[in-house]
Amino acid sequence: MIDPATIRALTFDVFGTVVDWRSGVIRDGEALARAKGIQHVDWGAFAAAWRGRYLPAMQRVRTGERPWTTLDVLHRESLQEVLAEFDVGGLADGEIDDLNRVWHRLDPWPDAVEGLTRLRRRYVLATLSNGNVALMVDMAKRAALPWDAILGAEVARHYKPDPETYLTTAAMLGASPEACLMVAAHGGDLAAAGACGFRTAYVSRPDEYGPRPPRSGTKARPWDVVASDFLDLADRLGC
Repeated sequence: MIDPATIRALTFDVFGTVVDWRSGVIRDGEALARAKGIQHVDWGAFAAAWRGRYLPAMQRVRTGERPWTTLDVLHRESLQEVLAEFDVGGLADGEIDDLNRVWHRLDPWPDAVEGLTRLRRRYVLATLSNGNVALMVDMAKRAALPWDAILGAEVARHYKPDPETYLTTAAMLGASPEACLMVAAHGGDLAAAGACGFRTAYVSRPDEYGPRPPRSGTKARPWDVVASDFLDLADRLGC
């Protein structure tokens, strides 16, 4: 366990850690289906397929195969592919754009806003997400997420897990990496942050992927803090 007094800022992964992306995609997909008379789509599978294109799309930017491209653009390109995969046709460009913006209007996990509000009494809170700034701002406004700063990939012009994403975020906050606590539900994100000198906090989100989550040994890793949710994290950090 870390000494909370040594931490200045908490930096957060957002998709899956703070907000529930799967339920949001299912919700908006089902609403579109009702409006358009679409009856053949398993929207849980659709959400998983769309999310499954997330890392490969960013990897092409990380390797220099394509220039810097925001996550909104990558999401829309992936959406076009998933719509074709699930044989969803007949949508106007505006309808596709609106579905793509589901990532801007995801709901927070039930503990998120209360937990963040408690944590903010003691610490600076910032996003350290692959989401672009406009996406993060819209999400925060809708979900009442009390960030002090919107930082991460677009500010650094690097996608996680590139070290520049983490180091730029710490520098923008005027903090050393060791004074930043990376909060995430994903072991790879925490491992990359830890390699940059960040302290690490794992928060469990067992429902992120629905009824059949991928296997993970995250809890067994040597994270500085392991919490069941943001309220538990606030307790552990004395907030």
